[in-house]
Amino acid sequence: MLYRKNITRPESLLRVVGGVALIAVGVWWQGMSPLGLVLAGLGIGSILSGAFGYCPACAMVGRKPVE
Repeated sequence: MLYRKNITRPESLLRVVGGVALIAVGVWWQGMSPLGLVLAGLGIGSILSGAFGYCPACAMVGRKPVE
């Protein structure tokens, strides 16, 4: 494995749910505007970090890996 998980399982689930909500807000309420596309992109990033259990930003600030 190239990375060590640094977010817990409940946090992963919240990130996936939050990512879906960001995509919904970005595409449905904002339409295909630049702000909507940015929100959708942030939602995709949140879903990916939740799915893999690894957050690069958390790693940069020194969050320890989850055992």
